Amino acid sequence: MKKFADTPFLPTEVEIEAISDTQAKVTAYPFESGFAITLAHPLRRLLLSSSVGYAPIAVKIEGASHEFDSLRGMLEDIAIFIINLKNIKFKISGDEEQVVAEYSFDGPKEIKGSDLANSNVEIVSPEVHLATINSDCNLTFSVIIQKGIGYMPSEDIRDMVSNDYIPIDAFFTPVKKVVYNIEKMLVEDNPNFEKAVFDIQTNGQISPIDAFKEAVSVMYAQMSVFNKVFDLSEVTVSDSGEEPLELKDLVVKIEDLNLSARSFNSLDRSGLKFLGELVLMSEVEVKNIKNLGKKSFDEIAEKLDSLGFPIEDSLPENIASALRRKLEQLKA
Repeated sequence: MKKFADTPFLPTEVEIEAISDTQAKVTAYPFESGFAITLAHPLRRLLLSSSVGYAPIAVKIEGASHEFDSLRGMLEDIAIFIINLKNIKFKISGDEEQVVAEYSFDGPKEIKGSDLANSNVEIVSPEVHLATINSDCNLTFSVIIQKGIGYMPSEDIRDMVSNDYIPIDAFFTPVKKVVYNIEKMLVEDNPNFEKAVFDIQTNGQISPIDAFKEAVSVMYAQMSVFNKVFDLSEVTVSDSGEEPLELKDLVVKIEDLNLSARSFNSLDRSGLKFLGELVLMSEVEVKNIKNLGKKSFDEIAEKLDSLGFPIEDSLPENIASALRRKLEQLKA
């Protein structure tokens, strides 16, 4: 029998398929008709515009003063060298926002992306060609690698670097492609529910799953502006006469859960401080916590079940949203 609805239906399932290190599919369902695209379109935009990446922003080449110069013994003109450099995908190894990488090569040699890896930077496009130099050439140069989002033209970078550096257009976005499909699905006897399927590809600077998590985090952060007017930080839900679930039940510190030292240390090293952080994670995400063995996983799953948060279940989205905001405040 049909029922009158007084709230929109909340999706409950998320599936993650890692196709490769640079491609993944994320599927969420079931949505009421029209809700899937309402979520999917802004997430796609955020993935393409707000994902954090790395790019060379300036280069200093010994013996060259500008981008229209040439260097004795190097096959490529400086302009071609810079184009090739922009095609190499760097990744800063530590937590720094910016590093300066210095290089010196003697010919004859074909220089590729793999030759630029050092203790400060990783190269995720090792086969990309940079330059060819002959036996008469010594190529010495330094590159400024910057962490950022979006795009910044070289004109804006000019005033940020010293005059002996040539500024470079910076393309930070690590997400190469995002496609979403909205598929119809049957829920009970209603064929009008929807499934949102995201296909995400990155250049290797960030995993597609991490890029998706960043986009969701940015979306929540953008919407938090409404907390200034509407108190959305504390939410309780009553379902079928049960006691309401309060956020205070989910912000218990992990150190107070009486877990074994091995399990606690694995969670602590991963930066997890509160019960709610575990409850928000899927079973796959918990299993993928670094250095978390099967016994520790079983202990954590048993503890969550005893507290009323089975690891295979997920929170209603309004509770999950409020919990994420609360955790951000506690960890700020």
